[in-house]
Amino acid sequence: MKKMRASTGWLLTILCFIGVSFLFIEVVAEVQQVQTFSEVVDEHVNLDTITLSTNSQILAGNGELISEVYRDQNRIYLPYDKIPAHIINAFIATEDRRFFEHQGYDATSIVRALMTNLRSESIEQGGSTVTQQLVRNVFLSHEQTYQRKISELLYAYELEKHYTKEEIIELYINSIYFQHGVYGFEAASIYYFNRPSNELSLAEIAFLSAIPNNPTHYDPLRNKESTKLRQEWILEKMLEVDAISQEEYFAALEEPITLNIHERVDRFPDYVTYVHEEFKQLVAASEGFNTRLAEASTEDAKEEINASLNERVNELLQSGITIQTALDPAMQLRTRDSVTRRLPQADIQGAAVVIDHTTNEVIAITAGKNYSKFDFHRGFQSYRQPGSAIKPLLVYGPYFEEKEIPIHSTINADNFCSGNYCPKNFGGAQYGNVSLETAFKHSLNTPAVRILERVGVETAFKYLESFHFQRLTEKDYGLYAALGGFTYGMTPLELTSAYTTFGNNGVYQKPFAIREVTDRNGEVLYKWEVTPATIWSQETNDKMRTLLASVVQSGTGTKANVNSSYVGGKTGTTNDYLDLWFVGLTEQYTAGVWVGKDKPANLQSIYSQTPSQLIWRDIMSQ
Repeated sequence: MKKMRASTGWLLTILCFIGVSFLFIEVVAEVQQVQTFSEVVDEHVNLDTITLSTNSQILAGNGELISEVYRDQNRIYLPYDKIPAHIINAFIATEDRRFFEHQGYDATSIVRALMTNLRSESIEQGGSTVTQQLVRNVFLSHEQTYQRKISELLYAYELEKHYTKEEIIELYINSIYFQHGVYGFEAASIYYFNRPSNELSLAEIAFLSAIPNNPTHYDPLRNKESTKLRQEWILEKMLEVDAISQEEYFAALEEPITLNIHERVDRFPDYVTYVHEEFKQLVAASEGFNTRLAEASTEDAKEEINASLNERVNELLQSGITIQTALDPAMQLRTRDSVTRRLPQADIQGAAVVIDHTTNEVIAITAGKNYSKFDFHRGFQSYRQPGSAIKPLLVYGPYFEEKEIPIHSTINADNFCSGNYCPKNFGGAQYGNVSLETAFKHSLNTPAVRILERVGVETAFKYLESFHFQRLTEKDYGLYAALGGFTYGMTPLELTSAYTTFGNNGVYQKPFAIREVTDRNGEVLYKWEVTPATIWSQETNDKMRTLLASVVQSGTGTKANVNSSYVGGKTGTTNDYLDLWFVGLTEQYTAGVWVGKDKPANLQSIYSQTPSQLIWRDIMSQ
């Protein structure tokens, strides 16, 4: 009796479900009400635009993939015309044989599923079409209730009005879940076989097609035998609908399945972290965020704009963009390895930047030893005092440019005082009148301060402002700046970028890591617009190249000398040996190296080893 009551209850439920569902659909299709069902649906979901996230990628200068960019959902979106026919046929044969005939629901399948549920007194089958499953994946939950099933059925009916069958099956194949954070067939193909889907065999396609039915139960990494059994069932169903021949069927059954799990590509964390930051800057410059930030009158307004910018960047990274960079993988590895090898001390850090000044591209940038992606990046986030490395940009360059002084001129290298400011040369020595070359290559202090006084602080800083150092302040405008005394200082990237003028005939063009950004159809979305600016005349630039060369030939930078048609650079050491620098160039590359501690502390114990010069030489020697 109890069982009879339960069966009667199930029967009534089923009849009500069928009656309400089909009656409601017919009413929606035939009757125009004050507010149609379509309008009700549109209030809750936007059926016109279904957007599935898809992986983005970052490429090196040679086109090599260096980073796959995605968060929770690993998906590689595949358009309909790129989906192999066997994939479509596998899901049609097993999930929805009348897919190309129905209007989003299949009455026969629903009745069959309800009868199965009645016999088992539970919800074991849902009778869902591919369209209903798409609705469930995109708009609804996977909760096994009749309320959800009714919503799923009605949404599917509406979805069929907005999309073609080809568009629906495309969205379906790209939305289904394959376990281990993998969504969509193409990502599953890469993850499980390390090959794109157009290179898979029929057997491999059927094997992967087994997983979405129950991703946990048919997980190939844990239950491969179960997956294989369902693969055989799928092949049988494909044979039943003539999607494959008997020969193909038997060959696929015999073919062994060998998994080749794909490890997510995420190399060169130093460089990739910088690319993410530069991409944000590129979007901000291209879409007006910078203008809005400049016009914002309150901190709250700026925070709101930055939040919008971050949201836009995330949206783009989930749309399947490709970021083409200028990375030279060999140079990046050489730079990283040298910093690690030359600085074995646990508490001493270093960062280096390499720019190809013939193309104005950042081809390598390191962030520090043992760097993890998105941690604090010393290459472009660490502002440090530049020491004497600032002299070419603030002192000697402006002196030649403003006064047209011959390179063989002399300058007083004795003690100097201006008010209470009385800098001395290293060790307190006085040298009398010396040539500009001697003062420069031996990094004498008092001549640099005298020159800045002659040029004028305001005049000299106009040249420095041309390089757009982000943390210059009014407090920096003083004679002490000639020796690298700044409130905040410069990053290795900023200082190295400024030196590229000496390799570009006095012309400054901000270097970038990103060449272009394209969408998943290959259309260019973003590209830097560059505006070169002439900083030094050709005469001044030639004089500076001569002075820079003297440093490595017979000055403070001899350990940085390499075999090249041109080598020039400048050392920099801050008070109490807190920072050690070497920034220089060859005919093709400009590179800068900084060595120090994150919490500034004395480095005199390694000063004589000239680690910044040795790292620079390692980088440039090849």
